[in-house]
Amino acid sequence: VIFASPKAVRNSCKSGEFSSQTAGQAPGYAQANLCILPKEYAYDFLLFCQRNPKPCPLLYVLDEGSFELKDIDIRSDCPKYRIFRDGILSEEVTDISKYWQNDFVTFVIGCSFSFEDALINAGLKLRHIEEGKTVPMYKTSIPCKTAGIFHGNLVVSMRPFMPKDAIKAVEISSRYPRVHGSPVHLSTPLAIGITDINKPDFGDSVTIGPEEIPVFWACGVTPQAVVMSSKPSICITHSPGHMLVLDDLNEEL
Repeated sequence: VIFASPKAVRNSCKSGEFSSQTAGQAPGYAQANLCILPKEYAYDFLLFCQRNPKPCPLLYVLDEGSFELKDIDIRSDCPKYRIFRDGILSEEVTDISKYWQNDFVTFVIGCSFSFEDALINAGLKLRHIEEGKTVPMYKTSIPCKTAGIFHGNLVVSMRPFMPKDAIKAVEISSRYPRVHGSPVHLSTPLAIGITDINKPDFGDSVTIGPEEIPVFWACGVTPQAVVMSSKPSICITHSPGHMLVLDDLNEEL
């Protein structure tokens, strides 16, 4: 099912009907990564995002305890969430209302699914959408800039293209700095610490044609890898590929 509007996606998440990955949903509208932390960690994480704008382009930061973003209920309107305790993934759930704390601060971070819309409109084919999969994501050897307790390496998403289309993808995505912008690496996965392109750390493996090259973008799953390294007492995120669909238009970002 492809929902036409962000509200339709969110209502379906809220009712429990929809808990799938969101690539291709509500075409034209922005999607976002979530990172929810107790206030004691919020300043450090805000600084982390400010120092690492490529993987963590901030769209919104909510007030302490607030779970409302315009018409959105942060606790129920995402298809799937992950709960980390002391850096360890403890649960994956479809509603976080019963886990909510009054000291939680919510960070809403831009997502590459937003520029995918522009790539599709330019005639580029996206393999993970063609194959009905979650985009593949990989931990890399590229260190992020540390901020307070938060440290760790960059996570990237990958889309394969023929070389001429890879150039077009660079040109198009560079227009969207608030949703990761241009790629961070082309081809040669080993150069950024990826030993097996067919075994992503998050998402699904996709087919790469014999003449295609992998194109890597900074990814908003980076905070999840950083949380695993930094071990805050609790952190709630979206599940990779299962994004919060916003009412903001991609072209307005």
